Amino acid sequence: MTAPVKLYTTRFCPYCVSAKRLLQNKHVDYLEISVDGDLNKRAEMTELSGRRTVPQIWIGDLHIGGFDELAALDRQGRLDSLLEQAQ
Repeated sequence: MTAPVKLYTTRFCPYCVSAKRLLQNKHVDYLEISVDGDLNKRAEMTELSGRRTVPQIWIGDLHIGGFDELAALDRQGRLDSLLEQAQ
């Protein structure tokens, strides 16, 4: 079974750390793709998301954006159902 969540991150990004912490607190498996110094992975992220900033987060096939969007979904009570659907 693959992880229901995919994150493109960099090592020292505080938003990346916060996104991973939120997912860990919910006991969600995620695939982390580091774009640190990897121009190909960064280009892949930009092409898929249309954005250059990290983190970029997908739940299943749904691109939700960055940490702010992830946290907003959690505050709205919508994150858990998205995560369950992606399982």
